[in-house]
Amino acid sequence: MNRQARGAAGRVGTPVLPPHAPGMRIGLFGGSFNPAHAGHRLATLTAMKRLKLDRVWWLVTPGNPLKDNAELPPVAARVAAAQAVARHPRIVATGFEDALGARFTHDTIAHLARRAPGVAFVWIMGADSLETFHMWERWRAIAAKVPIAVVDRPGATLSAIRARAAARMAGRRVPEAAAAELAGSPPPAWTFLHGPRSPLSSTALRGVRQDS
Repeated sequence: MNRQARGAAGRVGTPVLPPHAPGMRIGLFGGSFNPAHAGHRLATLTAMKRLKLDRVWWLVTPGNPLKDNAELPPVAARVAAAQAVARHPRIVATGFEDALGARFTHDTIAHLARRAPGVAFVWIMGADSLETFHMWERWRAIAAKVPIAVVDRPGATLSAIRARAAARMAGRRVPEAAAAELAGSPPPAWTFLHGPRSPLSSTALRGVRQDS
């Protein structure tokens, strides 16, 4: 992406990150959050508890490269709405990817490795995202740089485990009982978290909003 966006610090390409410090364990939950909903919050709380995370950042993306983003609301509006849904002092919605000009996840992770040394980041995704993970730009590079936590989603439990990326990473799977060790595990490493599931989806909610 060649977009030149102005960061919160007032300089092009130098966004301000949410508060962090060496030694912290921070989950990264990326998505369009269009709109954010209780299912995002439930998955986040599950990951935060099971992985023993200090914080989770909701990375509100400029747009999903695999989807049509023509009618996507502005990042700032989605960040504000997401923070209202989060309602938790350890969940922070941020749009720094837009200010960074990052289109792909591997760019974001590379940036964080430079800007936040000493922080143990974990990438969080829903089981439905694992189904298409092999289609992400440089997905192997992502898996090689950061541990991944997959949170179960209704209708995706079995198909996610059978997905191409899951098969490729099968030998690096951390048992769910040892999920608390994931943040300190050298990548590639991933785990699958089961727990309470929400049937809510942003796509369905947008459909209801358009019909009303």
